[in-house]
Amino acid sequence: MLSQIINFIVETVGQLGYVGIFIMMFLESSFFPFPSEVVMIPAGYLAYKGEMNMYLVILFGILGSLAGALFNYYLAIKYGRAFLIKYGKYFFIKEQTIIKMEEFFKNHGHISTFSGRLIPAVRQYISFPAGLARMNLLIFCLYTSLGAGIWVVILTLLGYYLGDNE
Repeated sequence: MLSQIINFIVETVGQLGYVGIFIMMFLESSFFPFPSEVVMIPAGYLAYKGEMNMYLVILFGILGSLAGALFNYYLAIKYGRAFLIKYGKYFFIKEQTIIKMEEFFKNHGHISTFSGRLIPAVRQYISFPAGLARMNLLIFCLYTSLGAGIWVVILTLLGYYLGDNE
């Protein structure tokens, strides 16, 4: 049963290709509860098999992550804190989560957009306080891309090396 699920995931990532990686990583980096492990590990495995290019897998993973983060960043700028708290519950965002992210951002500053990308359950939401604080967009994109890049590379290499050990 587990091998069927794994095969399905690998086939799905393979069929969707690089655009699929972008879209799924966009979802993962926005507020949708979609695990990046489901995307990047199979993509790394497909790179090992020669069915995908490792560098393009990583590039589209990072670009998708950045796009999802920018989506959240602009949501926070456009609608503000009160909107996020009032309607966030309909999109899996609890008020406590917003408060924790604001506190994390306040305590760690702009670098939290980098370090927050490496922490599960924080990575999806750290863009909200950055947007609310109107963090410099260039710095936001740089830190977000670097943090997401580390995560994407680790997961992709994990998939690659799992393939090497099959």
